[in-house]
Amino acid sequence: MSAKIRADKLKGAGFIDPDTRTAVLEEALPYLRRFRGATVVVKYGGAAMVDDALADSWARDVVFLEHVGMRPLVVHGGGPAMTKTMKRMGVETSFVDGHRVTSADGAEIAEMVLSGRLNKEVVSRINRAGGRAVGLSGTDARLMRISRHTPGGKDIGFVGRIDEIDPEPLELMLEAGYTPVLSSTAADDEGQPFNINADMVAGAVAAAMNAVKLVFMTDVPGVLLDGRPASMLSDVEVRRLVDRQEVSGGMLPKLEAALQALDAGVSRVHLVDGRMPRALLLEFFTDEGVGTLLTREGTGQGVRP
Repeated sequence: MSAKIRADKLKGAGFIDPDTRTAVLEEALPYLRRFRGATVVVKYGGAAMVDDALADSWARDVVFLEHVGMRPLVVHGGGPAMTKTMKRMGVETSFVDGHRVTSADGAEIAEMVLSGRLNKEVVSRINRAGGRAVGLSGTDARLMRISRHTPGGKDIGFVGRIDEIDPEPLELMLEAGYTPVLSSTAADDEGQPFNINADMVAGAVAAAMNAVKLVFMTDVPGVLLDGRPASMLSDVEVRRLVDRQEVSGGMLPKLEAALQALDAGVSRVHLVDGRMPRALLLEFFTDEGVGTLLTREGTGQGVRP
């Protein structure tokens, strides 16, 4: 019996029978053993960030990872909050290849919203769930060295490209038992703030930290092929999708970041639907998972999670 329990099967039951409880634990145990001590990077955003019930559930999942000996590191976005604040302040919003076009005013808003209010909200939520989270931006300890990002040669304003991540401060926090929560802004050498796509930050951080896993919390059930979510894809298949322009919008930087991480040695990248409660645990600790798993060609194909 699979331990992947669907909420609709339990609706109204009021309990889980002992056999099912045992199956859940037995199915999870090999993964708990395998990933103990592993660094995992979680990119947090979308519906899971703006719905209080989902956000609280997600925070408990992160704390669970801490308590079973994994080393979670969170990178968060905040697109809806950014758009709302920019609209209120009369700053226009537009996107190029999934990146927000960012004026000088927009960059200041990004720093205020992402590295100020939202970062502390995420930290507070994890800590209320029993964790030990610490908030950071790319500017702190010079974590990120950046330059201007110009996708396809297009000028999209104060949008950063990550040239280098310094893993030492993050490693020190993880070793001390803290969960770093990193926002997606950083200043250049002149102190100019830049907005950075959070997916790209997550991919670069996972690569720099030699993470075992990188997971993107999305608002779709995975990578869609002909309208249906794929269970597993290799990096070769993902490159083909990108090259053929079969993906666009917000999924494009996610897959580009996933490829960067896989190329750097991250063994598994997960895209899961953050609208599903406990999606993080179901993807990590059940045989079937609930999203799309990306791996390097010839490594782990046919094996989940």
